Amino acid sequence: MSFQAAVVKLNSPVKELVVAFTENGTRHIGEAAKDQKEVAEWIDKAAQPDVTSEANIQSLNTTLTPRTYLVNNTLSAADVAIYGALHPYFSKLQPPQYYAIPSLTRFFDHIQSLPSVRSSGTAFSTVVIDIENAPALERKAEPPKKEKKSTTATVPENAAAPALASDASAAPTQKAQKTEKKEKKKKEGSAEQSGKKAANAPAVDDGEPVPSMIDLRIGKIVDIMKHPDADSLYVEQIDFAEETGPRTVVSGLVNYIPIEQMRDKLLVGVCNLKPANMRGVKSFAMVLCATSKDGKEGGIELVRPPEGAKPGDRVYFEGADFESAQPLSQLNPKKKIFETIQPGFTTLETREAAWVNPATKSVHKIRTKDGVCIAPTFVGASLS
Repeated sequence: MSFQAAVVKLNSPVKELVVAFTENGTRHIGEAAKDQKEVAEWIDKAAQPDVTSEANIQSLNTTLTPRTYLVNNTLSAADVAIYGALHPYFSKLQPPQYYAIPSLTRFFDHIQSLPSVRSSGTAFSTVVIDIENAPALERKAEPPKKEKKSTTATVPENAAAPALASDASAAPTQKAQKTEKKEKKKKEGSAEQSGKKAANAPAVDDGEPVPSMIDLRIGKIVDIMKHPDADSLYVEQIDFAEETGPRTVVSGLVNYIPIEQMRDKLLVGVCNLKPANMRGVKSFAMVLCATSKDGKEGGIELVRPPEGAKPGDRVYFEGADFESAQPLSQLNPKKKIFETIQPGFTTLETREAAWVNPATKSVHKIRTKDGVCIAPTFVGASLS
């Protein structure tokens, strides 16, 4: 079933909402053919009269427990169609009722709060949902797929047995390989421990500011639009793998990075700045960017996470004093911690992102457990 064939089945005003959101089917309908097929199937489900039956509501709640979005964990027309179809249902629910379907409630409230959805469907009023007093939600990951056991090749009965001398000579090699594997695992475990363990040495909000006070994490842009009231600002939804869903982030990058180069990008976010109101939209994080050493006129680009990084990964500074330190829950604006640390943020000759201690000139690369973050093209750039 195609996107167009599924959309015509929707009732008004859900149909108008989906058409406006996708700009007549030109956006948010899936990149790969597999995703497009799945998006169309979800839209078809949204058009069914029993979409709000008890069985379907419970099924949706289960489906969304490990996910933020329905298809490939990326915002699509499928999410908007289901939101529109469920709007009359959620409009009638009381807190005890929507608390009983926590994953679906979180999903519904997140979709209705997206600027790109609000601007597409004026017929859909905001449903007030008391998320703050909701019971804690435990989101379990989908069970990993079982790997097929490799079958060992059968040896013909008349095949000659390998010589004992060969076995003896192979034994030391096998032992060396096992030792090498153990050492490799030990190193990988140590690196992962450095990346994940952040509870033993929490940063303290006193004394001189240190970079480990800053909470850096990997995020992914799952939705982006231009600010309705500011031509130079983007309003992004960035997934940091938090139970509360993606954060709204406002960035002044319209004049420097085309919107097509922002969509679905992995990035580094500063996650413990105090939320700030940016022309009527509250921003809950900051995108870390590299600015050319020639200034903004020379260009601005997103700091790129290492290969293998994923939303929610901790980003930290190399060095014994920083790797295991816990960032502050929120930076105190009056103490200007970020402003004090930021002048030391730069990119090295290798384009690797780093903080250079202004007093000792020691270099502390900015990294995840998978590798060092880099600027795509800039050397000697400032980071902010």
